[in-house]
Amino acid sequence: MRTSSITRSTALLGVGVLCLTACGGSAGDGEPGLVSGGVFTAAVNGEVNNTIPMTGSQPQERQVMVYAYESLIYTGEDGEPQPWLAQTWEAAEDGTSLTMELTPGVTCHDGTEFDAGVAAANLNYHADPENTSVHTDSLVPAGLEARGEGLSLEVTAPTSDPFLLSKIGTVEMVCAAGLEDPESLQGVSNGTGLYALTEARPDAFVYTTRDDYDWGPGGLTSETEGVPSGLEVRVVTDESTRANLLLSGELNSARIVGSDRARLEAAGYDYTGAVNPIGQMLFNEREERPTHDPLVREALVLGFDHDEAAEVVTGGNPVGLESLITESPYLCVPEDGPLWDPVGHDPDRAGELLDEAGWELGSDGMRERDGEKLTINFIYDAGSETHAPAAELLREYWLEIGVETELRAMDGAAWSEYLYETFDWDTGWIQISSGGPTIQHAFYGGATPDEGGLNFMATDSAEYDEIAERAFTAAPDEACGHWEEAERLLVEDFHTYPVAGTVLPTFMNGAVFEETSYIQAPSIRMTE
Repeated sequence: MRTSSITRSTALLGVGVLCLTACGGSAGDGEPGLVSGGVFTAAVNGEVNNTIPMTGSQPQERQVMVYAYESLIYTGEDGEPQPWLAQTWEAAEDGTSLTMELTPGVTCHDGTEFDAGVAAANLNYHADPENTSVHTDSLVPAGLEARGEGLSLEVTAPTSDPFLLSKIGTVEMVCAAGLEDPESLQGVSNGTGLYALTEARPDAFVYTTRDDYDWGPGGLTSETEGVPSGLEVRVVTDESTRANLLLSGELNSARIVGSDRARLEAAGYDYTGAVNPIGQMLFNEREERPTHDPLVREALVLGFDHDEAAEVVTGGNPVGLESLITESPYLCVPEDGPLWDPVGHDPDRAGELLDEAGWELGSDGMRERDGEKLTINFIYDAGSETHAPAAELLREYWLEIGVETELRAMDGAAWSEYLYETFDWDTGWIQISSGGPTIQHAFYGGATPDEGGLNFMATDSAEYDEIAERAFTAAPDEACGHWEEAERLLVEDFHTYPVAGTVLPTFMNGAVFEETSYIQAPSIRMTE
């Protein structure tokens, strides 16, 4: 739930960014103004209850993790892969296998060696559905087999996947003791990162910079100019407080998306920014919900002014979404998107659709069927300054077409409860953010949570499944065409509707860095 992104998996881990200003330089730039040492202090805007990479799903939890854990391949702001824990790689043309040669001399936070055997154990862990990993069937297909000897890693997928390298390359690697006892990773880290998590408190997480690190992307080492002596990540839920701490110099980094953004921009602070589909709507399609009916879903989308909603939900900073893929490496994003035909406000047609669905206007102006009023449960992020007023706006519009709306604000625990356990919702400001279509498929075409999957919307489209099957079995150079067709279907059949996106700025003071989905630890440099 980045702002309100509910991706339980690497949809949370995807690496998408628009680097707007003052992005951190690569290792060894020798930029003027860099100073080594000092503690880099950042803020996250929600509680962090899980620091275990295999199970932590909230975006603030993923941010805390990515400071300490590394992946086989580094993907920077341009989306291009760079060597990291793997030096070289080669993927089979049919998308069923890949080989990697790992970087020599890599060690873990506990001092043990990281080799291909440990990398293979990570992938096999995620490939086993019984481990209930956040990566199973999103980044790592169930049934995948990995083998490692020395520094040579071999990976074999159960079916063809043209994006196998992109997905496997982004899985954060846990060291052997952590795989054997995942609970040992709660509050401390055991990875290969430059920064080791050494202390966890309810309000802060403290990291120590290693003095033996020399395998980072772009030649990053412990001695690189500008590398901090440690990190501290504070939990600061109030946005105005985060802004004030940044202005006072107590924070080096904070995401500010609401009314305080203007004063930070006016003060001249630089920021990076990741695109977030903050105005995306999803629908609960379980049989007992009114939104199971595509006529109702279409009526709801036609039943409000999209331009007005876009302004409100983005805090006056809307950007058009050209694809459902909003993160790097931007796999299968069309060059001339969007592929779907946008719709607009059409209350008359919305009323006709509801009539057709059997929801008739009563004498009180509200719609009902078989004595039951049409009531929509709309959920949104409690921590967002813009979600609540945007939800209220839709409630007012839908009232005009005879639809009652109950608004429900979600915190982290509520998101998990409503989406993955009780399913007591109909629609809302809910986003699935990812860097490629196969991750999207895990949500729109996979099993439902009560069957061990991620499809919390209970989307059940034979046409989508058929297109996805063609995409999975297509040649790599043909797969994107099928996935683009599948994306168009999802929107035009109102399984989802992307009203608007926005750039979420992360401001800097006394430091520079790159941000993809999260601040990239190797890019952090302290400044004067």
